[in-house]
Amino acid sequence: MLQPVVVPLSVLDLVPVADGSSATTALEHSTRLVRRAEELGFTRYWVAEHHAMPGIASSSPPVLIAHLAGATERIRVGSGGVMLPNHRPLVVAEQFGTLEALHPDRIDLGIGRAPGTDPKTAAALRGISADRLQAPDDFPDQLVELASYFRGDADVLAVPARGNAPSLWLLGSSGYSAKVAGMLGLPFSFAHHFSSRNTTAALELYREHFRPSSMLSEPYAMIAASVFCADTDEAARDLALPAALQFLHLRLGNPRELPGPEEVAAFDWTDTARAFVEERQADQIIGSPATVRAGVEELVHVPASTS
Repeated sequence: MLQPVVVPLSVLDLVPVADGSSATTALEHSTRLVRRAEELGFTRYWVAEHHAMPGIASSSPPVLIAHLAGATERIRVGSGGVMLPNHRPLVVAEQFGTLEALHPDRIDLGIGRAPGTDPKTAAALRGISADRLQAPDDFPDQLVELASYFRGDADVLAVPARGNAPSLWLLGSSGYSAKVAGMLGLPFSFAHHFSSRNTTAALELYREHFRPSSMLSEPYAMIAASVFCADTDEAARDLALPAALQFLHLRLGNPRELPGPEEVAAFDWTDTARAFVEERQADQIIGSPATVRAGVEELVHVPASTS
């Protein structure tokens, strides 16, 4: 029988824009949500970096984090994450050093390696031509450079980054990111919500390759899961359908706002579409409070030594 485990819970917010709504309304919802998360005792509230997505309003994590941290008092606020290849490490260090100076001991800097967008937009963000996106991966070097600005031992003085270091996390969905996080002695957040089959193996690799650092003395990991909870299992499944349909549109090359119940009901649910949704939802936790609790407890116990 599984033994009870007390696990800190946090929120990852993509700031979804509903069909017929606006980014302004989505951001207002996030402001209310972060306040409610703080009231309920959640540990962290992270926002993700995505670009060129009509249904996601979180394209600028540093700006949004400043607003959300200013609207709260205690909860940690951060990025889940900043896609480092899209930005110069010095700029990221200055932005998050400023955030940490404004909100001491409350800022998390979660770093990701994926572009968070399509190749054309990624090239525009980086100021390069699309054919240069396949250049050799220098992500580990970028990460080391970023950390050096917070330590103050880089060739360039980053103000106010030096002396105002946020909690630095590495995000990932593969063994590669797990190894890098371990070797650099960083906390690691694994994207179970879109790479569930790799969760256990990645966390094992992280712990196997972990080396103590000035930031962390022992491995510390977090799992990001997709959870839908309602009064009953049936109501939760209905609640999860709009997000599933939005993801289906994305996979078909037609990114959209979050559809409403009417669009979900009117959609032509072919066998192929239903199979896609069922496969996606198989790795999500969907149900009543009791069902969700059981699902979270099972997930926590899969990688037995996860913190």
